[in-house]
Amino acid sequence: MARRHQDYACGEGCPVEAALEIIGAKWKGGIVYHLLAGETRFSELGRRMPNVTARILAKALRELEADGVIARTVYPTIPPQVGYRLTEEGERLRPAILELHRWGSRPRGVFDIAAE
Repeated sequence: MARRHQDYACGEGCPVEAALEIIGAKWKGGIVYHLLAGETRFSELGRRMPNVTARILAKALRELEADGVIARTVYPTIPPQVGYRLTEEGERLRPAILELHRWGSRPRGVFDIAAE
């Protein structure tokens, strides 16, 4: 795994830091969200996330693959097609990603933690 720190046993908040280091970059959470539906081709991810450049999307996918969150499959077609899917470890993110989606879908200005 491509980690900045070797040991996340530094305190109570370190597991959160470890998780966010892997999926916290701007586009990674969205990628994982879209892969919840199943294997998706690079071009389809690009269509679903129109504001990300192909270069940044490819970089985020490589990092998620290196961290064991997604798996990449190259299909022997002309031109070659590549599909991405969540690994078993990536599937463990499903409840967290769906909760983030629910939380982020609330109307703006409603992010008052004390109200919950």
